[in-house]
Amino acid sequence: MSRWWAGWRLALRLARREALRARGRSVLVLVMIALPVLGVTAADVLMKTQDVNTRESLDRRLGQAQARVSVQPGVDTVVQWIDPDRTATSDGSEDSVPLTAQQVSRTLGGARLVEERRGQVPVTTDDGRRDVAATGLDLRDPVTRGLYRLTAGRWPAAPGEVVVNAALTAQGYSLDGRLDVVGRPAARDPRIVGIAEDATARDYPQVAGPIGTFHDDTPGTTTWLVAGDPVTWDQVRALNRRGATVLSRAVVEDPPPMPPQIRQYVDQSNQSTIAVVVLVVVMALIEVVLLAGPAFAVGARRQSRSLALLAATGGTPPQARRVVLAGAVVLGGVAALVGVGAGIGAGRLLVPVLQARSGTWFGPFEVPWRHLAGIAAFGLASAVLAAAAPAWLASRQDVVAVLAGRRGDRKASLRSPILGVLLLGAGVAAAAYGASGGGSASAAYPIAGAAIVSVLGMVLLVPVVLVLVGRLARRLPLTLRYAARDAARHRSRTAPAVAAVAATVAGVVALGIAVASDEAQNAAHYDPFLAAGAGVVTAPQGVRTDWAAMRRVVEGDVPGAVVDRVRGLGTPGDGYTEVSLARHHEPLLWSYGTRFGADVLVSDGSLPAGLVGISGSDRRRAERALAAGGLVAFTDQGATDGPVRLRIRISDDRGRRQGRPVRATVPATVVPIGNTEGEPQAVVSSALADRLGLRVVPVGLTVGGTDISAAEQEAATEGLAAVDDGASFYVERGYVPDSSTLIIEWILFGLGAVLMLGGTLTATFLALSDARPDLATLAAVGAAPRTRRGVAASYATFVGVVGALLGVAVGFIPGVAITYPLTGADWSPGGAGAGAAHFLDVPWLLVLGLVVALPLLTAAVVGLCVRSRLPLVARLD
Repeated sequence: MSRWWAGWRLALRLARREALRARGRSVLVLVMIALPVLGVTAADVLMKTQDVNTRESLDRRLGQAQARVSVQPGVDTVVQWIDPDRTATSDGSEDSVPLTAQQVSRTLGGARLVEERRGQVPVTTDDGRRDVAATGLDLRDPVTRGLYRLTAGRWPAAPGEVVVNAALTAQGYSLDGRLDVVGRPAARDPRIVGIAEDATARDYPQVAGPIGTFHDDTPGTTTWLVAGDPVTWDQVRALNRRGATVLSRAVVEDPPPMPPQIRQYVDQSNQSTIAVVVLVVVMALIEVVLLAGPAFAVGARRQSRSLALLAATGGTPPQARRVVLAGAVVLGGVAALVGVGAGIGAGRLLVPVLQARSGTWFGPFEVPWRHLAGIAAFGLASAVLAAAAPAWLASRQDVVAVLAGRRGDRKASLRSPILGVLLLGAGVAAAAYGASGGGSASAAYPIAGAAIVSVLGMVLLVPVVLVLVGRLARRLPLTLRYAARDAARHRSRTAPAVAAVAATVAGVVALGIAVASDEAQNAAHYDPFLAAGAGVVTAPQGVRTDWAAMRRVVEGDVPGAVVDRVRGLGTPGDGYTEVSLARHHEPLLWSYGTRFGADVLVSDGSLPAGLVGISGSDRRRAERALAAGGLVAFTDQGATDGPVRLRIRISDDRGRRQGRPVRATVPATVVPIGNTEGEPQAVVSSALADRLGLRVVPVGLTVGGTDISAAEQEAATEGLAAVDDGASFYVERGYVPDSSTLIIEWILFGLGAVLMLGGTLTATFLALSDARPDLATLAAVGAAPRTRRGVAASYATFVGVVGALLGVAVGFIPGVAITYPLTGADWSPGGAGAGAAHFLDVPWLLVLGLVVALPLLTAAVVGLCVRSRLPLVARLD
């Protein structure tokens, strides 16, 4: 042990002196390793701080209560662990009767219960009307302390008094004012007696007051806060057996064994999480190792004479390796400590910034020391791994050649390229195996493994690629030829940089293909409700709506719009009309909607504007049938013209039948339709509706004739809400990608740009530092000053382009494979198996940006930053 430590102690002393001597290279290594450690540390601290676990959430969810018990209709039994909101399953039937307060109290040994009701209440604000979260609860009860934090005023003392939060005061309310509840006489509006913040939600408008202030009806879920003695796990299970979920303070603080049903679910979730974490950690480790590798390669080359002297005086190859690895231990250890410390500070500074953008309150500032120890170990391990290859090469150098002033590199071995080909083949095979799994979730695991194996195989093949490109560069201009041959000659320095760029591009391309293909599937499966650019206005009030006023609003807010009235079968009051169109007991249309305000429309000569998927000939045929007083039925089952059975039943809002059902067999013109998401079942003529005794009323407005902007739609929607607070204005804009998808693509490009720039610039400046003797020789024999800039820009271009091309090739392996489980098994509106079985979309703009734009940008940056002239000295070593 003492001999082992003595050997390492000497190596560490030499490494410390070398780090202080080569400060520039040492700082570069520190930055390369400390930055990832800093970023991961800050992210971990922020995630732990914002993640309020069950134990931390007890006071904000229970106040001073011992437990929270919830019951709802239709639940017979519950299986849960300590937190029913995170891990619980239930079973029951519609006839199940929930527990009463007396039954719950009796099960808990006569404990006192405080009832709580939660729901939504519509209120009038400065901007119009909106729903706010409403809680019915006696906030003066000591049990509720901690659920809300009073900032002004007092707690409500009786029904009719409420507290509101700051988010609602920003909507036009203030202390001692009245809360304008929609649909309630002003005299009954509750008075605001306090301002209080919910302990969980931060920016959503909330109001709270005694039960009876808002919710007079029995809620779907009934909740009680339990005062008194702690609620034990046996009592929790007793309530579970009767259909209640329980959050108990005592159970959370002293958790029992996890039930098998819950453990199975948690284990499955943990397996997926572990797989993702392992993939991310391994890829990040590879990236950091490759980025820091060139610096250690140059450092080992600078130490080559010292190591040769060590070998000449009796030093062994393990001792030479130990000297190089000791440098990694010193720099990696310092970088890990600096990164962790700076990450904690950055996380602390970012907490208020993120809190201001979060809808919930964060927990206390938390530093997960065990996590950070692992992150620091990650930083140290990445440094040691980055130095492993240079250390091995340094221990095998030709001592005589180095002491004579020549390069001591040995001839490259064929083992690495052969192993690289085998790994690359294994990666392709694993990706193909994962892709053959179709839509199975487990198919992603071999594909994730294929990504890692393929990248490792590519890393081992980079030196071969560098040699091949160097041989093909004989016809290139001087600067490009010099850069290519220098990169091929000094592979230990260039290969890690090219591999780092390639690994970055591979990850970005793979994720880009996955995201783009998923979006292609979403776009292909999107079914428009209306024709492109068309709009429709509907309102739940139906016949009671002032459609003339609605029309004036639309015409005023959408200049140039053509607004037409839509009529349909009406229903008295708040009831509904049930319509059935069938032939031989089979419906003509399996799926339909009420986007136009009714599922059976009435027209005397034209189909409503905006119907989707109807050909011109079918439209003319349908309009002739309506003009003749007939019926037009839509189908997605291939039905043809002929008699159909029409059945119409009208019910009130409680489901009670109104009048006698209409049953008739009528001739129909059947029109195939391409989309069934929002289309009506049929369009009947006024004459046929009168003959059948059907009630025809206005049900909506169609809007067309102009391009409706988002601002015009928003303005019209606000105006329509003033006429009917339930009115909606829908405009068909086709498939609009989710903004998060665009953000992901920009993040991928930005991440790729940063890592590519970092890797390329690092390799370029290290190469220039290592090539100072050669560049000085060029200057001495008459090379122009700009030659050095040209060499630098060419080297950056070479590293960037070669790395990007390799990365694109390798990124296609997992990228194409992951599209099979991602898009291969998905529901489509046409039914199972409808549409394409697989979607593949390559984001070529992203690929071109990585392969062309970023290398050129890097070359321009290098060319502008590099000095044209070297200082004149007697000799450059």
